[in-house]
Amino acid sequence: MDTKLVAAALFSAVATHAMAAGAVFTISDDATANSVLAFSRADDGSLHLEGTFPTGGKGSGGGEGVLGSQGAVTLTGDGRFLLVVDAGSDEISVFRVHGARLTQTSRVSSGGALPVSVAEHDGLVYVLDAGGDGNIAGLRLDEDGALRPVPGSVLPLSAAGTGPAQIGFDASGRTLAVTEKASQTISLYRMGEDGRAAGPSPSPSAGATPFGFAFTRRDILAVSEAGGGSVSSYDLEGGELELVSATVSDGGRAPCWVVATSDGRRVFVANAGSGTVSSYLVDARGTLTLRDGTAGVIPGGKALDTALSAGDRFLYVIDPNHQAIQAFTVAADGSLAPLGEAASDLPPQAVGLAAR
Repeated sequence: MDTKLVAAALFSAVATHAMAAGAVFTISDDATANSVLAFSRADDGSLHLEGTFPTGGKGSGGGEGVLGSQGAVTLTGDGRFLLVVDAGSDEISVFRVHGARLTQTSRVSSGGALPVSVAEHDGLVYVLDAGGDGNIAGLRLDEDGALRPVPGSVLPLSAAGTGPAQIGFDASGRTLAVTEKASQTISLYRMGEDGRAAGPSPSPSAGATPFGFAFTRRDILAVSEAGGGSVSSYDLEGGELELVSATVSDGGRAPCWVVATSDGRRVFVANAGSGTVSSYLVDARGTLTLRDGTAGVIPGGKALDTALSAGDRFLYVIDPNHQAIQAFTVAADGSLAPLGEAASDLPPQAVGLAAR
């Protein structure tokens, strides 16, 4: 047998295993030196700190109180790269992912001031900048993990001072959405073949203070409403939003962070003010039904950034009150069972969460 072929096969197998290994990532948001905290995930959902990886940039120093966003940490769709915001130095950092180990490949300007959220689709990256009047900006991510600006891609939000919270692509990558808390608006942008967006096209939010959102693979958009204690759903059709379910209350306080299961049939929402996680059912048309307003409870905690692991087996939530990442197992019926603190001793301003 050819030893070179054997060696190549072994290397490929090891590399594939490393890419598929479970991991969870957050950032310190330290104002002097921002870093990524990388955790390996065991089969039981517990986390082990594998390392702290400096970005070379600066965080805001204030965590969620400054960023007020979802999507500060994002894995690319293929899981090969991690994108994080350096809000204090107005940059985006990129890391190549090796299981729960990271190698930095790029750090570039965010295209504006105070980046708070970043999204990726097929190598196209868009950043949401909340500083100044606010804007979005596009970049291309190449095979080596280098980011390069897309010419002509910097566009305004619907108005100045809108308090933007999240940017994200729909399933096809042809539409970008941005939630704007202060203006009670969801703005859409149409994507061109050259990677440049056109817009914004603003739509009024059904509820107060639209914050986090998740697109399902059927292009149903579920949006949390932090000011109304509710979640609304919209059908993205022809580049426009059609309201399906308006302000479905979850009984919690300040619902902000939203994640959808891979099949798009369930949505989990973290309620910052009540330290709980709510679960919703989503039918084929996009109708929301509250399944359990307190599917997950963090006693004495505060529920912030939320992420589902690969295969939707585990749900992770940043809990700043205990400086921990709380974990839940996700049953086949969507119910949650608490695992407790999967990781502890987080920086008090840790923000952003991504899982695989």
